Amino acid sequence: MKSGKRQRQLSRLMVNGTLFLFVLLWTIPTMGIFISSFRSRDDIATSGWWNVLPHRDWRPVREIDSKALGLDPNQVMEIEGVRGTFEEFREGIEAPDGTRVTWIGNKRLGRIEVQEQVWTTSWEFSLDNYEQVLGGQDFTFTHADGTEEVVPGDNMVGAFVNSLVVAIPATVIPILIAAFAAYAFAWMKFPGRLTLFMMIVALQVVPLQIALVPILRDYRALNLNGTFLGIWLAHTGFGLALATFLLYSYISSLPREILESAFIDGASHFTAFTKLVLPLSVPALASFAIFQFLWVWNDYLVALIFLGGNPEFELVTQRMAAIVGARGQDWHLLTAGAFVSMVLPLMVFFGLQRYFLRGLLAGSVKG
Repeated sequence: MKSGKRQRQLSRLMVNGTLFLFVLLWTIPTMGIFISSFRSRDDIATSGWWNVLPHRDWRPVREIDSKALGLDPNQVMEIEGVRGTFEEFREGIEAPDGTRVTWIGNKRLGRIEVQEQVWTTSWEFSLDNYEQVLGGQDFTFTHADGTEEVVPGDNMVGAFVNSLVVAIPATVIPILIAAFAAYAFAWMKFPGRLTLFMMIVALQVVPLQIALVPILRDYRALNLNGTFLGIWLAHTGFGLALATFLLYSYISSLPREILESAFIDGASHFTAFTKLVLPLSVPALASFAIFQFLWVWNDYLVALIFLGGNPEFELVTQRMAAIVGARGQDWHLLTAGAFVSMVLPLMVFFGLQRYFLRGLLAGSVKG
């Protein structure tokens, strides 16, 4: 008994520990992006985001004039009881009393700082990065040498709205069509039902890349290329097979007695579907909505193929790719833009996550 109980406790500990490790691996970089998005360009370039946590750092306590001491940077120097070359003082040399002597600047105009190690945090946050990314405002950045640089902004508001315009219909349309199809396969008898369902299941293994060129050719003939309708239909077609299979697994597992009672009372299939099946299928619908919305929101390839490079229809993923290409060194803008693109998917997931597990287990238990 004791051995079995201990084994169950160890198994539970291993499972919980593994889950905690995965959550930690996901949370740490997300937290890093979030914190970095509020830090200045200088702070991001000179220190890591973890410096917002309490840590020990060197802070100057006094300055020494190198010319007053008559120091020759080309020779070995002795400062505050420590000896070293110019290169060693540039790196910083610790004195016996725990302080550090550091040469700041070049040999001719440099100064000497005596630094001590203290507990500190870096809490200099601002909304400048978000104003520059969302509002498209130009900012003047002052370098350490006093020179100024005008940095143009990146207006992501339009791309954010375009992504919403694409993602919401591309999530709702396949859910509605797949729900009707799943109900028909689960509760209606018609010729070729099994063959059609097997074809839908088989379509899930077909890579969408092989369908891009034929669909694009048809879109050109129908003048749908470069329109929101075209990308709605494309995402609907690519997501319909999985949606139908997922909803079929759930709808077919609903208690037969409920539907039979509705049919005895004179309900039609449409009434049974809208009044009974849809309300009872909310977990499966929400589960697929999470998958489809995240897929459409984070999609880059389909948007690039069917919407093209027209700035009027640019999505968040395309805008982020443009920022990475043009501002690859500006991490303060990249982190702010990345977090803007993450906020809505996170809200959708956490808003529907209570249905997520029930939707994933759809149809797994019978009886």
